[in-house]
Amino acid sequence: MSAVPFHYVDLRAFCYATEDERRVAAALRTFLPDDADLEREETEGHNGDRILVLSIRLERADEVRHVLSRLAEMDDLDGLLDELDGRIDDNCAFFLGLDKQAAYDGDVRLGDGLMLRGKVEAYPAERERAIETAETALEELAAGDA
Repeated sequence: MSAVPFHYVDLRAFCYATEDERRVAAALRTFLPDDADLEREETEGHNGDRILVLSIRLERADEVRHVLSRLAEMDDLDGLLDELDGRIDDNCAFFLGLDKQAAYDGDVRLGDGLMLRGKVEAYPAERERAIETAETALEELAAGDA
């Protein structure tokens, strides 16, 4: 994949009081280049419990390619293609939930715990065009052209 079909990719995970911050960070790092630095923000839950928000925005083409190459390892990439219409909003943003525990183990699966949001390049910036762009990129990943 020579052209990168996303302006940027955001990754985020919540680390609850019952979780080990290092393990949650390791799960996020499954999708990140080695030199990426996570941002850390502390907040409070409804019952006063501590919640850490670990996040990063990747904007450089090589960084985005790295995330996409990790997504290419997903077993059900074809299933993701089938759901694409429901994963892109009117602002051309692509949303994907990823399994936090699987990511900690180095696997890439759809699930809960990690959130990926990517701004799809679409000219003109319309939802249908963004769906076409993302579909082409994911098909290239599925075919091994990344």
